[in-house]
Amino acid sequence: MPTAKEILETEIPKRIQAKPETAKDINAVIHFNITGNDGGTWTLDCTKADGWMSSGATGTPKMTITCSSEDFVKISTKQMNAQMAAMQGKLKFKPMDMGLAMKLGKLMG
Repeated sequence: MPTAKEILETEIPKRIQAKPETAKDINAVIHFNITGNDGGTWTLDCTKADGWMSSGATGTPKMTITCSSEDFVKISTKQMNAQMAAMQGKLKFKPMDMGLAMKLGKLMG
C-alpha cells in the first residue's frame, strides 16, 4: 500500500506527466492537508509547466483539500469512492468548487 506522501510526491506528478493537459485543465494552486499518520501539507501548482507538487503550503490556493492519510490512500487506490467520502465528510473541499473538484477527480482517479 502506498502512503499519502508517495501518492502526492510520486504518483500525481507521474499522472500529470502522462497527461499534461490535466494540469492545464485544472490551472490552479491546490493545497492538500493530509491528517493522521504520514500526514502533512502539500501544494499542487497546476499553473506551472513542471514541478507541480511540493511539500508544504506555498502560494494562494484556489482550493484546500483536507483528508486523513488513510482515506486519501483508499480514494487514490480506488478502494473508496471520492463522492461518497465527500458526502460522509471524510474528504473536504474549501471552498467547494464543484468544477475544480471534478477536474481533480480525473487526476486522482
